[in-house]
Amino acid sequence: MKVPFFNFKKSFLFYEKEINEAIKKTLLSGWYILGKELDQFEKKFADYCGAKFCIGVGNGLDALKIIIKSYKELGILKDDDEVIAPANTYIATIISILDCGLKPVLVEPELDSFNINPLKIEEAITKKTKAIMSVNLYGQLAKMELIKKISLKYKLITIEDCAQSHGAKNNNGLASGTLSDASGFSFYPSKNLGAIGDAGAIITNDESVAKLCKVIRNYGSEKKNHNQILGVNSRLDEIQAAILNVKLKYLDKENIIRRKVASKYINEIKNEKILLPKKLDYQDHVYHLFVIRTKFRDKLKHHLKNAGIETLIHYPIPPHKQPALYKYNHLKLPITELIHDEILSLPCNPWLSLEDQDLIIKTCNDF
Repeated sequence: MKVPFFNFKKSFLFYEKEINEAIKKTLLSGWYILGKELDQFEKKFADYCGAKFCIGVGNGLDALKIIIKSYKELGILKDDDEVIAPANTYIATIISILDCGLKPVLVEPELDSFNINPLKIEEAITKKTKAIMSVNLYGQLAKMELIKKISLKYKLITIEDCAQSHGAKNNNGLASGTLSDASGFSFYPSKNLGAIGDAGAIITNDESVAKLCKVIRNYGSEKKNHNQILGVNSRLDEIQAAILNVKLKYLDKENIIRRKVASKYINEIKNEKILLPKKLDYQDHVYHLFVIRTKFRDKLKHHLKNAGIETLIHYPIPPHKQPALYKYNHLKLPITELIHDEILSLPCNPWLSLEDQDLIIKTCNDF
């Protein structure tokens, strides 16, 4: 491909010297799990988000599951409680709820933002509803002010899935991860802040939740060989933490580049067959993905491929239509289903040259 969707090699070469030095330093330290690199990253990322606590874990899915488990240990959640969740999301959001013995209640998205529609949340609340899990899909914050008002009215906890929104901020300057009671991040390699392998983190201002998450991630143990509760093995290792310590300081600059690329697409792609994302005047979108809609998705994808441009679909099958969620296959969620039939992700990242961007724009306009 002339233009890959994400150029991992080019990305690594930018950080190569610093990453190699960080890995070597970590290897020579002789300490590879729950060490100084993780301590440093947890402090740095908590500070970056403007939060009191960060707990490094194995991946983004584990982050969400450990949050739920901590609330169960606190007696705030219990088996069979209902959790409001977006119908339009990656399936991991819903897996985290099901795996912890709770029941997801799927709510339709707003068509212009792709995020959960707060106006539809209230009508989905029942006596069994105990939490709302929002997702900042594609890098754009969900409408957390409205969601928080609903949660306070019904005394529900709020959890953010921030797997795609590292560095996004609302109008008040509050960062992704701090707009809820607790939040889960993924540092999968293609994320705006990506490790070189799987990695994740939990952000919260609640000390009791933070303490429990630290215990749960380490077999339920606070003191070695003393296991207070049933936990899991999900720890952000020292090498991945060292890599994230290198890359974190570049995150804001790279998010600015993503916004510039997105702005160029929005201003210069002019084709009636292509619906572009809504242009925003504030920093609530970090464009982890630049997602367009078209009724001619497959033809456009093929047209771009012929020009050497790789595109992806995030995601081709809605969660409620996946075989794994067969108990939800009967649901009729027309907005979610329309989105999944029409969306296409264009390359949008700091490693695109101006020539790459111009080729993408020209190819879309020629369609």
